[in-house]
Amino acid sequence: MELRGLGHTDIAVSPIGLGGWQFSRGAGVVGRYWPTISQAGVVEIVRASLDHGINWFETAETYGRGDSERSLAMALEAADADPSDVVVATKWWPLFRGAESIAHTLGQREEYLRPYRVSLYQIHHPYAFSTLRTQMQVLCQLVFERRIAVPGVSNFSACQLRASEEVMQEYGLHLASNQVRYSLLDRRVERRGVLETARKLGISIIAYSPLGQGLLTGKYHGVAAGRVQRAFSSDALSRTRPLIDLLAQVAARYEATPGQVALAWVIRFHGRAVFAVAGARTPEQAKENALAMQLDLTEDELHRLDEVSRMVGLK
Repeated sequence: MELRGLGHTDIAVSPIGLGGWQFSRGAGVVGRYWPTISQAGVVEIVRASLDHGINWFETAETYGRGDSERSLAMALEAADADPSDVVVATKWWPLFRGAESIAHTLGQREEYLRPYRVSLYQIHHPYAFSTLRTQMQVLCQLVFERRIAVPGVSNFSACQLRASEEVMQEYGLHLASNQVRYSLLDRRVERRGVLETARKLGISIIAYSPLGQGLLTGKYHGVAAGRVQRAFSSDALSRTRPLIDLLAQVAARYEATPGQVALAWVIRFHGRAVFAVAGARTPEQAKENALAMQLDLTEDELHRLDEVSRMVGLK
């Protein structure tokens, strides 16, 4: 199993992790985005991920108001996952809150995820009532207290990333990661300097929505337009067709799927700088995502996908 160091830390994780938004049990506003998955189903998804090389799992406070965290912890236990062998990441929701809430609500995260430690604790968005400096100081204190292993952020701009890392370094620490939307269909973090800044600072990028909310799997391109317009416009389907066709061509060479090739591109194109977190609603999807880590695309394939992705230019 390939493992990579996360940022400057000594935490080693698989290039792809399992996202847990879909484990929200329909609770809360964001939890209603997904159909409810039974706990038995969650166990099978987690077990399939573990069996095929995934060793880290990502959730958040706001995913079902903690239901995703509880569901994930129960599934890891049911799958006999040793707490020392897996990495669990979760996120603090900053909206309408101050930095004191980071530590205050961590107790709930710890309770919901027990016996699994909060290895990576991330600030979900840069929109709190407190300054970034104060938020980073609280994260540093939590590391010193050994309540979390490493700190991270999510959806931070290049400027916010530099400012946050500067505070971390004052305390002899580093940010481990910045979780951002990134895929062959959404490359704004490249244009806005987020990826370059993270690489210069030694901060890992964790890509969420690496399959473009399913568009890169190709499944929406083979059905009647009327069935997909609720999720994707006909214009988007038309414009992305060349990229989907190329993904299918490359996939055929490896007896893989277009989605697996899209995931492999995300975790390979920039060397070891980018990780991906992918959701799964079935054990089969979890296995498919994990097996993408075994695809060793050629330089020509990586660059051809890059070229066609830029031509598509949706975001």
